[in-house]
Amino acid sequence: MKLLIIGALGLSYVLALSCIYGDVMKIDTTGASEQTARQDKLTEKGVDASYKLAEHDLKRMEQYKNIIMDVGRLYGMDPAVIAAIISRESRAGAALVDGWGDHGNGYGLMQIDKRYHKLRGAWNSKEHVAQGTEILIDSIRGIQRKFPNWPKEHQFKGGISAYNAGVKNVRTYEGMDIGTTGNDYANDVVARAQWFKRHGY
Repeated sequence: MKLLIIGALGLSYVLALSCIYGDVMKIDTTGASEQTARQDKLTEKGVDASYKLAEHDLKRMEQYKNIIMDVGRLYGMDPAVIAAIISRESRAGAALVDGWGDHGNGYGLMQIDKRYHKLRGAWNSKEHVAQGTEILIDSIRGIQRKFPNWPKEHQFKGGISAYNAGVKNVRTYEGMDIGTTGNDYANDVVARAQWFKRHGY
């Protein structure tokens, strides 16, 4: 993975790069399932539930904001999407025990599965978030190859779904979340990302 060197092109170039996989604000979403919303005993449903879940994680997320923003710039990934995955996967660390979740298989803020990846860095480090972002980008590229005629935002959403359940699990745009955790992974992450985008990420 090549890191981007920011020089004379300046900040506008950086901002443009943050959208190279699509604009998360243009992605349609149904938000969190009732199963996911129950994590926080919410009465809200769908997108509103996702917003509440993200809001509940905001204070914890702030301690990782500099890491998230740096990794987003380095990889051309929207920081709001990285924050949303961290919110969904580990509740910004609150769901972890000594950095581990998923019955000891998932590692770190972005819950990288030790069975499929050689883990890098401490569970809450920049190196870890960079590795999770690389996996996300690989997932998006896998969807781009599988569905080359999908609009960019559809491929972006499909890649988010594939981050959870793999490229093979994505068969149709409308049904991409069937088989993901809670059957809502991409829809929930996209809604959370839209919330984080409006709150400084």
